[in-house]
Amino acid sequence: MPSDAPELVADPARRTGRTLLAGGVAQSYVDVADPRHLHFEYVRRMAALLDLAAPPGVPLTALHLGGGALTLPRYLAATRPGSPQTVVERDARVVELVARELPPLPPEVRVDVADARAAVTAAPAGRYDVVLGDVYRAARMPGHVAGVEFVAEVARVLRPDGAYLLNVTDLPPLVFCRTQVATLRAVFADVCLVADRRMVRGRRYGNLVLAAAVRPGRLPVTRLAARVARDPLPGVVLHAQTLDAFVAGARPATDATLAP
Repeated sequence: MPSDAPELVADPARRTGRTLLAGGVAQSYVDVADPRHLHFEYVRRMAALLDLAAPPGVPLTALHLGGGALTLPRYLAATRPGSPQTVVERDARVVELVARELPPLPPEVRVDVADARAAVTAAPAGRYDVVLGDVYRAARMPGHVAGVEFVAEVARVLRPDGAYLLNVTDLPPLVFCRTQVATLRAVFADVCLVADRRMVRGRRYGNLVLAAAVRPGRLPVTRLAARVARDPLPGVVLHAQTLDAFVAGARPATDATLAP
């Protein structure tokens, strides 16, 4: 049985690639020579949203919930230099391993060992342009970061033009993802989903990316659809009526309905 201790392993197919494993399961991938190289498809979809969040090169103030190997903080620092970033990672072992074995981060990136909900609750209102959520224990998103109460706190710490990007892992028939869409819609004015078409059709297990904006019409849906369609693993964007059909009557999650 694999140890739950985190480890970094070299990619045999890419000399500069490193994969962070936890319990033998891949959690993050970083190219130590090129922070713009993104191995996992869902990370590329989140990066596409970051790229479209503001004009090229304009810094973004970001809060990353879940750090791993700090793939997206490194990407944002490379593509939008000077972006103030706070990373919240609950596992001190991961933070220590990454700091010891991977390239140092720019001074604008701060890493805190803390719980994601506690960090968001303590943050000032209107602090961030973007919040990125990728909080998992094993393959499960903890309940305390999956309900309306937590999502309302995320909305509170965002600026008026801000956005919340969320990685959701699910398997057919995507009950959890549908619930998460309904949960975001209970708080945010504009929500979309980005995923492999096979995922949307419930034909495989994997990752889906949700994006939610405080302001109506804020999400760059048309440009995002064009961008993800060109990905090596093409994706689709569900929004408005197509997202209505996907949700199919799912109800928002709350602290009372979720396991901790």
